[in-house]
Amino acid sequence: MAKETKSKWNGFSLKPRKEMPEGLWTRCLGCEHMLYKSAVEKNLNVCPECNHHFRIGAATRIEYLADEGSFQEILSDLTTEDQLGFKFRGTSYKQRIKAEEKKSGAKEAMQIGKAFIKGRGIILGVMEPNFLMGSMGYVVGEKFCASVDKAMEEKLPLVVTCCSGGARMHEGVVSLGQMAKTAAALAKYDEAAGLFITVLTDPTTGGVTASFAMLGDVTIAEPGALIGFAGPRTIAETIKVELPEG
Repeated sequence: MAKETKSKWNGFSLKPRKEMPEGLWTRCLGCEHMLYKSAVEKNLNVCPECNHHFRIGAATRIEYLADEGSFQEILSDLTTEDQLGFKFRGTSYKQRIKAEEKKSGAKEAMQIGKAFIKGRGIILGVMEPNFLMGSMGYVVGEKFCASVDKAMEEKLPLVVTCCSGGARMHEGVVSLGQMAKTAAALAKYDEAAGLFITVLTDPTTGGVTASFAMLGDVTIAEPGALIGFAGPRTIAETIKVELPEG
């Protein structure tokens, strides 16, 4: 009869390994380091290794800029209408808007309101990159002009953070018309001796660059932000030339 022997532990556990919690890590697009997401958020969404500025949503931007609890939103219920019956690759504009609302938690690509920064009153406008890449359509143009009117009415500085891929193709010429409308509103604000401060974040391109983003009395830009009229991909596809680094 064979003698029974006890198996020895070989140093490997047979228990299933614990799964790594999702959302614990994030990769920096600047230095490609893997970073604790909580450490990045604690550092105001700036990479502690290379100073790369992560793209953030409007709600987070407002939280960082405005005194706690001071932001009072204006025109929060203004929403987009599909005046052209636009469709792209089988998806209607209305369907796209609903999908963007669900994804971003925002109703449009810009929030405006009255706020305080270190106790000083301002009118604040913040673009939402998570909603159709912050593109400017009728609602964004209308909100921007309303923020200018409010700043003139209350004799306050106007601060706008820009983050946009440009004019919104889904609205055609209506979208392009917002460029002239926002520039005209700022001309009146300038005549009233208003102070307009623009903060350019990554990316600030297209019709937004060609209108209000470049009309600030003071212009501030995040390090490494893509700022221009056309992006590198558009330029490469149009004139078949790759832009140099930076």
